[in-house]
Amino acid sequence: MKKIYILLITLLCSANLSSQEVNLPQYLNYLGDNPFAITPAYVGIGSGLRMRLNGLTQWVGIKNAPETQSLSIESRLADRFGGGLTVFKDANGNTSQQGFKATFASHLILSDVNQSFFSFGFTYSLVMFNINANNFEDLDAGLGNTLNFNTSNFDVSFLYRYNDYGVSFNASNLLDKKDRFFSNGEPVILRRYSLYNYYIFTRFYGDYEFEPSILVEYFEGDQRSRTDLNLKIRKRTASGYIWAGFTYNFLNDQLFNPNTFAPLIGIKSGNLYASYGFGININNTQSFNVGSHMITLGFDFKKRESLARCTKKFYMFQ
Repeated sequence: MKKIYILLITLLCSANLSSQEVNLPQYLNYLGDNPFAITPAYVGIGSGLRMRLNGLTQWVGIKNAPETQSLSIESRLADRFGGGLTVFKDANGNTSQQGFKATFASHLILSDVNQSFFSFGFTYSLVMFNINANNFEDLDAGLGNTLNFNTSNFDVSFLYRYNDYGVSFNASNLLDKKDRFFSNGEPVILRRYSLYNYYIFTRFYGDYEFEPSILVEYFEGDQRSRTDLNLKIRKRTASGYIWAGFTYNFLNDQLFNPNTFAPLIGIKSGNLYASYGFGININNTQSFNVGSHMITLGFDFKKRESLARCTKKFYMFQ
């Protein structure tokens, strides 16, 4: 019996550690008008301090399904620099993690003629990872003190903006993880690469903005990759804006077998922000759950305008 439980834990870690440990789930989170979640290199762009509280519940209807809560704060620190902090808690069955990510970003002007800018972000992360052994009987006593451990790592991110177009590249978890107590299948390569492209049509039918975007994500350890196709439309209001959109997600080795479809809505009124997204599973798991929910609440503080063009926004929605 002891071997069976150890095998179950090993399989659990082999399946989930590479996607969970040190990696916050990207699914839906980044679409809540929170560019910091897309790329850390974005921090410091804009006129104020931005706070976002995010809650994501996946696969509703399945016991011990993944749940994530995070609070992110980002602000311009000087005319050409920015800083950000994300504090999070993530649970997935008998595994959980909590920690923080701290980011510093620098922004450069590449052209005096066009709105051409380059940004670089550097992130340090500290994650406390644990496995709840209370649900496993007859577990080896020798593992009792090794089910909780801390992990530090680093990310780098790059952002290029040219007028209404932008592209970002992130490399997360640059350091390999040290082997610990599982000798069969524990992933040690946690590097994740993501490429995000967007274009904002700023004069789309009067008071509207139209923003298509694509996110491609690749995990080096097991060579998984996925793509999100996104579309958002914003409309100016008297006190801010409202928006609606959707995302269409698929694994890159299953191009014609979509994974999820998610409609999203949001509103910004004065300094307050709120959005909601509902992920609809359109794969074989739809018979076992009712989808995923994402709620984002936010508050924006105005600060003095930057003297550098590279940290200004040039769209009607600030």
